[in-house]
Amino acid sequence: MSTSPPAPFLSVRDLRVRFATEDGTVRAVDGLSFDVARGRTLGIVGESGSGKSVTGLAVLGLHDRDRGRTAIEGEILLDGRDLLTAGERALERLRGNTMAMIFQDALAALSPYHTVGRQIAETYRKHTGASRKAARARAVEMLGRVGIPQPDVRADDYPHQFSGGMRQRAMIAMALVCDPALLIADEPTTALDVTVQAQIMDLLGDLQRETGTAIVLITHDLGVIAGIADDILVMYGGRSMERGTRREVLRTPNHPYTWGLLGSMPSLRSPVDVPLAPIPGTPPSLLTPPGGCRFHPRCAFTEQVGGTRCATRLPPLEPDTGHGAACHLTPAQRVEFSADFAGAGPS
Repeated sequence: MSTSPPAPFLSVRDLRVRFATEDGTVRAVDGLSFDVARGRTLGIVGESGSGKSVTGLAVLGLHDRDRGRTAIEGEILLDGRDLLTAGERALERLRGNTMAMIFQDALAALSPYHTVGRQIAETYRKHTGASRKAARARAVEMLGRVGIPQPDVRADDYPHQFSGGMRQRAMIAMALVCDPALLIADEPTTALDVTVQAQIMDLLGDLQRETGTAIVLITHDLGVIAGIADDILVMYGGRSMERGTRREVLRTPNHPYTWGLLGSMPSLRSPVDVPLAPIPGTPPSLLTPPGGCRFHPRCAFTEQVGGTRCATRLPPLEPDTGHGAACHLTPAQRVEFSADFAGAGPS
């Protein structure tokens, strides 16, 4: 007996984010849609400049639209509430409490003028009304949970007194202090060694099991994605290339860009004498993105489609639900060409 998938807690539909610059309009995100249910993790993966971080900031309402240089269209529903029409005060009540973000650059995100413990405690006090003593205890507890040694002592240190990895862990502690229902983690393990990476991923998993948090994990590391994500969204040039469960995307990929990502990373299953195959070319300029499929200038399979279809027609993400890919190759061609890449990625 089949069961219907859980209702989405976060639902993004046809999201478009554009930035006006002196050189023209940057189409950073161009028609992105995805869902995340409570208790599930969506991994968004892609090269730098694909629109991953811009998407996360848009969900939290952190793009400055007051000066008219940023345009955001579409729909972002959090538990049924449209965040794009919510006022700034409403978003402030949600940020840090119902939804939170782990930023990639911890040094820029933490204030240099206040101790790390105070910054975490003030976040907790703002949303819970806890006393200073209780908030301080909570800050020390969270620093300990993310692996900071002597958390009761280090809570009184300033960000510049922490190493890069410790600052990142402090940033994670701040994001988790109120047990948010939605957590967006933007490259949360970038500055951490492998052992601490595993600690942080375990911590996020524990939080999710305890509270049913919906997590959006933004990364370029397929190894991290393979270890924690339930579902994967592959982005390129501001658009969705492929979407499916972790097993579907990693074991039976359907898009040439996903094949390229998997073929360019090492695997324990690959012969040691087979060199990695990087994706040729460079990501597109989002000031002047290519017509048709954004990936077609770097794709090795355009001739199999025939004519100029890849360069002139934008492929939809098909099917609408389940495992889908935005590619003009037929299903039979995808099965044929993906044989060399199926199962090539991390387990």
